[in-house]
Amino acid sequence: QVQLVESGGGSVQAGGSLRLSCAASGYIYSYGCMGWFRQAPGKEREGVASIGGDGDTAYADSVKGSFTISRYNANNTHYLQLNSLTPEDTAMYYCAASADTTMPRIRSNWYGYWGQGTQVTVSS
Repeated sequence: QVQLVESGGGSVQAGGSLRLSCAASGYIYSYGCMGWFRQAPGKEREGVASIGGDGDTAYADSVKGSFTISRYNANNTHYLQLNSLTPEDTAMYYCAASADTTMPRIRSNWYGYWGQGTQVTVSS
């Protein structure tokens, strides 16, 4: 049984930074793509960033230059560094893992495994 556990969320002021972590346990395809999604109140879940098995990345336009995704295959962990945060980044952030592709994907239909989410709140 695959489990994904996020950590690192919290409350920060605008301009601040956070680092989210996602630890995967159980059988998981070590070179499958991994991603981060977010959902703000009243909005649909959106893809934020993804990293493929060989390290290629993809980002939503809204976070390019501010967020950085990385992974450490040896322990099935991936990270999302959030810099220059704004109140518009306030959302529940979810990590996800895929066994279906090694390419970076920011569409949710590629992912079969999801974490429970970690809240990020940015105040102005």
